[in-house]
Amino acid sequence: MVERPEKRVLTGADLKAFYKALANPVRRDILSYLGKHGEANSTSVAKALGESTGTTSYHLRKLADLELIEELENRGDGRERWWKSRSKDIYTPPGLDLAPDEREAMLKLGALKLSHDLGLVARAYAGYDSARGWNQIYRAGLHLTKEQVASFVEEYQNLVWKYVTEPGQHPEGSRSVAVRFIVVPDEEESVED
Repeated sequence: MVERPEKRVLTGADLKAFYKALANPVRRDILSYLGKHGEANSTSVAKALGESTGTTSYHLRKLADLELIEELENRGDGRERWWKSRSKDIYTPPGLDLAPDEREAMLKLGALKLSHDLGLVARAYAGYDSARGWNQIYRAGLHLTKEQVASFVEEYQNLVWKYVTEPGQHPEGSRSVAVRFIVVPDEEESVED
């Protein structure tokens, strides 16, 4: 289990930077690779992704600028830099005062994530019977107050962090699994408070 890091709140400027970074498929692939393998240098990432070391070095530095990965100072020889994924608890609070371009970046980042998530849902349903228990689908509806929603979300987040492991140090027999959680009122109505 990994100790849950302090929540990182994304500002409007952060949202623009994250969208720009994560819109690039090579950067998403690098994050995925480091999440699975733990530590890597640009050469091993380049080989795994079929990219040049120059390309992966550039993208690794950009991901480090966003504090999504970090350099391992005690590895490498000064010429070859080693990197690892950082445990992250990233959050964008509701009601954030955003400039129009920042709001657009937030929506585009959300659409990018949703596109990925829709693919996951389709795979979960398509392979439900043949997954031998790996695919789990559960939907529920509740009646909650706003305070109960906040409590429910916090309990869910704590449960997820209970099972987080360090990249490259996953339990034997484990698989990378995607877990998504969305809380939204069933019907659109004006929100007073």
